[in-house]
Amino acid sequence: MKQGQILMRIIKILGMVVVAFVIIILTYLGDYYHADQTAHDALIASEQVNVREAQNLTIFTPTAGQDKMGFIFYPGGKVEDIAYAPLMRSLAEHGYSAVIVGMPFNLAVFNTNGADKVMETLPEIDQWIMVGHSLGGAMASDYLAGHDDQVAGLVLLGAYPNKTIAQSSHPVLSLYGSKDQIIDQQGFADGRNKLPVTASYHEITGGNHSGFGNYGEQAGDGIASISSVEQQAITITKIIEIWKGN
Repeated sequence: MKQGQILMRIIKILGMVVVAFVIIILTYLGDYYHADQTAHDALIASEQVNVREAQNLTIFTPTAGQDKMGFIFYPGGKVEDIAYAPLMRSLAEHGYSAVIVGMPFNLAVFNTNGADKVMETLPEIDQWIMVGHSLGGAMASDYLAGHDDQVAGLVLLGAYPNKTIAQSSHPVLSLYGSKDQIIDQQGFADGRNKLPVTASYHEITGGNHSGFGNYGEQAGDGIASISSVEQQAITITKIIEIWKGN
């Protein structure tokens, strides 16, 4: 076989490998958990809550009595962002602006600084609390680590920090379900050393990893003994306990 023919064959093989790799990556990125009907219903505005979209943001604001503090939410990995609409809508019903940041390919690692756009879009809010579920929680903690002077706290839902924020003076709340089988338990335990000593922890009895959102049961998760409605209600109660009046 001539040298030119060998080279062409190699190029052809490499091309096939690249195409196969691209197909695998696109298939992986295109496979994610979709929001259920309850989540879609939570996007409908009411007398209490206004709902609007601005670029890749889903914004919930109370129609009256808006607090000067708001919440920025980073979704879990490979979960449709609006799956967390019921949770954020509930915060708006309590008087707080709440914004879900849409993530490229449903992965927060591709938009860690998405909170910047939220602050630009709602400059009337004086204080922002970062909130994140699973991978979104790790990225929300990364944002606080680099913007400690721009945010006022952090809520981790079935999540633990990526970078250390142990020196932060802001309130930190960690919520997790007793039935959670998704979270890396060793990572979660080690993550405590990366949080301030003043951080608050609360185990939601009967809750699991999936229950913070509305996207069905996540593969490999434990079976919850409470509903997602109950898990999210506890979540909202614990958040408000810490930040009410701040």
